[in-house]
Amino acid sequence: MTDSTPSPDPSRKRKGDLLPERLARAITMAGPIPLSQFMGAANAHYYGTRDPLGARGDFTTAPEISQMFGELIGLWLADLWDRAGRPAARYVELGPGRGTLAADALRAMAKAGLNPPVDFVETSPTLRAAQAERVPGAEWHLGFTGIAEEGPLLVVANEFFDALPIRQLVATNDGWRERLVACQDTLFLPIAGDRSFDMIIPPDLRDAPPGSILETSPASVATLRGLAQRLLTQGGAALIIDYGYEGPAIGDTLQAVRGHRYANPFEEPGEADLTAHVDFATLREAAEAEGLVAYGPVTQGSFLTALGIGARAEALAKASPERAADIAVDRDRLIGEEAMGDLFKVLAITAPGWPVPAGFA
Repeated sequence: MTDSTPSPDPSRKRKGDLLPERLARAITMAGPIPLSQFMGAANAHYYGTRDPLGARGDFTTAPEISQMFGELIGLWLADLWDRAGRPAARYVELGPGRGTLAADALRAMAKAGLNPPVDFVETSPTLRAAQAERVPGAEWHLGFTGIAEEGPLLVVANEFFDALPIRQLVATNDGWRERLVACQDTLFLPIAGDRSFDMIIPPDLRDAPPGSILETSPASVATLRGLAQRLLTQGGAALIIDYGYEGPAIGDTLQAVRGHRYANPFEEPGEADLTAHVDFATLREAAEAEGLVAYGPVTQGSFLTALGIGARAEALAKASPERAADIAVDRDRLIGEEAMGDLFKVLAITAPGWPVPAGFA
């Protein structure tokens, strides 16, 4: 359902109601909790109590770097919609930040004749307010429930899946165990649990040396499956952009960012952005298992280059010569191998029968 409930006044929180104290009490009473539970609680508090973006926030996303990013995504959607027969589609964005990407994409889509109604899946009242300023008329939802069930969906998820909770399995001398979070007072630390998880480890990874970590994200797979069911029923496509890899693979990618610097993920939960690299191979397999058609992943650099970011940068520089150097820097941040170009990946999924999307030659 659509939810417009305002956030509670932070000034009314009692000291004992702070997230670290609540987590510490829960762990003291019931024992260590899975990392996924810790991460989910930390990010729910973090995103629900602030605008994390920009110079005054903790990190900057691609749409905030340059209008070129959102414009090219809008044209990608418009091209796909046009070749699909121009149906009465809806624009849906998961975790739309300040609404910057949507505003840029919708402006580009409108020039191509596409003016869809807008649905945002967003839980943060603070970010909803920012989105309302940039995209008047949007509707907000806590999930896919409440989004109209008529007409194809054009879905964008930029840096959304990386913030969904992950589980970590760690190799020990006694086999694979789930990584849990324990605490002493309000000092949180990861430990290995007692339960064996050997049987779910891919055979080629079972003999990894002690200390090796394998990450999974049941929350991401569940979200993907929910999206797939809507696309199968209504038609449409989704574009997923995030930093990640093609797994499964060994490695600890959990990280915290605060004030544009890396921080300890277990220190002051709820005060830093907790993320993990996205396993694009698993998302692709989940989409295909549901009956969708998947394309990629490809690198963000190759994707944006194929869509014409070079020509768009030249046009912007010609229109504003005084900004030419800045525009070139922004372009390079988006597509450069040493910047976002290689680390970020792009995966497209479409309903059966929809055209092959651009950028995935």
